Amino acid sequence: MQRREFLKSTAALTMAVALPGTARAGAVFAPEPGAWRAVDLATKITIEKPDGKMQAWIPLPSVTASEWIRNGETTWTGNAVKVERVRDPEYGAEILHAVWKDGESAPAIEVISRVAMRDRDIDLSKPGKARFLSGAERKLNLEGTDLIPVDGIVKQTSDKIIAAAHANSDIEKARAIYNWVVENTVRVAATRGCGIGDVAAMLKSGNLGGKCADINALYVGLTRAAGVPARDLYGIRVIPSRFGYKSLGAGSANVTNAQHCRSEVFLEGFGWVPVDPADVRKVMLEEPPRNLPINDPKVVAVRKALFGAWEGNWVAYNTAHDVALPGSTHPKLGFLMYPQAERASLMLDCHDPDNFKYGITAKEVKSI
Repeated sequence: MQRREFLKSTAALTMAVALPGTARAGAVFAPEPGAWRAVDLATKITIEKPDGKMQAWIPLPSVTASEWIRNGETTWTGNAVKVERVRDPEYGAEILHAVWKDGESAPAIEVISRVAMRDRDIDLSKPGKARFLSGAERKLNLEGTDLIPVDGIVKQTSDKIIAAAHANSDIEKARAIYNWVVENTVRVAATRGCGIGDVAAMLKSGNLGGKCADINALYVGLTRAAGVPARDLYGIRVIPSRFGYKSLGAGSANVTNAQHCRSEVFLEGFGWVPVDPADVRKVMLEEPPRNLPINDPKVVAVRKALFGAWEGNWVAYNTAHDVALPGSTHPKLGFLMYPQAERASLMLDCHDPDNFKYGITAKEVKSI
């Protein structure tokens, strides 16, 4: 990105703050804590062309935040000879690890997790007595990962954003970076899955395009580099948006391709605050009639809400980075949001349905 373009984009942020008041009736996106909704989230895996040692790893809902998500029972059925729940020691991400006997003719497993969720909306004008972030938690959510470094070009870019916005407090820094990411990124429909999330590569190339795992990782990296704890939450959309946004909810009970990464920033006096610049860009690209300008009322309403709120139609799996799959000799995953499987020591491509067949459904139920 050229310096002139950088300064132009940051200077535009002040003007953007006034836009939400222009939203017309009908362009409403206003999540607020209320009734809980629950789903049975079912993941079914079948390994085609079975050969040699076969195993699979299914991410389980394991984020603990009782004010907006409550995890119920997880059950499974299938013909694996070994099935166990494994917890990542650093991030607490839970994984169901299934292993089949060599030569199993039709390896299959179905996992069902019941989860309840509700909207979030944090009043950022009224700090309260939010829970304390321990030293270990603060360190974990400030340090770099393989794909999200917090030094080099990431730190340099973060410093420029903060300086251009004259941001001093953590909330000012977090908001300035949110606005910059919204202004400067673009959602690219051709991106495989949810993207890779290689933040340094994005900044070095100047190509700030991708999907949620790219755009929200950029937010997290820039925010951590500014000294403010932040994290990605990897999950899946399970229910349509009650505000009528087709792009921000599950389109049907089949949610196989509805994975979505959100993010949070930790602000003293408020705790973990929901932030999702990637969904602002998704609305711009996908919300009918598509390719909406940034000052369209539908975009303005979402942009205003998604710094401090999000809709409870999404299940969080985990916040983990650099995930080592138990029992696998393959390199660590940058994040775990999709089912994974291995056949004859070959890791199957979770974005290749011809060779790795799985399906995910979400059925709304009355209670957890």
